[in-house]
Amino acid sequence: MILTKRLTKSKSLTANIVIAFSGSILLVLLARLSIPVPFSPIPITGQTFGVLFLGTVLGRKLGTLSVIIYIIEGITGLPVFAGGSFGFLYLLGPTGGYILGFIPAIYLVGYLAEKGWMNNVSATFVAMVLGTSIIFIFGISWLSVTAEFGTALSIGLYPYIPGAIIKIILATVTVYSINRFNK
Repeated sequence: MILTKRLTKSKSLTANIVIAFSGSILLVLLARLSIPVPFSPIPITGQTFGVLFLGTVLGRKLGTLSVIIYIIEGITGLPVFAGGSFGFLYLLGPTGGYILGFIPAIYLVGYLAEKGWMNNVSATFVAMVLGTSIIFIFGISWLSVTAEFGTALSIGLYPYIPGAIIKIILATVTVYSINRFNK
């Protein structure tokens, strides 16, 4: 299911840019759903869900463009990151790896959506797990630059697994339901 195929049958550049910017706005709104975690510099946000969802509805190209626009908005001074944060230095902080991981995650989920993975609930679930795993791999790798690997896991992965499972299930049900409805 790639909704943009239905939205932009003309493949209009203007329509594609508007759609990509709309995707970045969704990420901004989901970043606002930020819950600070007292023992970790990584807040809980809805962005992972947004990346998974946008990958399936926009596909790999427009989805990736949405994330790139989102990152550019943030590094150029717009308060789009969690907690209204912004700036290039934010990407060098503890959450930078996760945010940069959005790019390959959305690309992979979008690619899998284009290949028809969202037509089967099990395959949809696996795609969501793979996308989330990529985000965690980038995030933990980045955290490991400034902290011991075990510490990076304890402050950047383990506490977030329950929330990640909820977001994966929510994204799977949402995307699969939309796909079934649009058949």
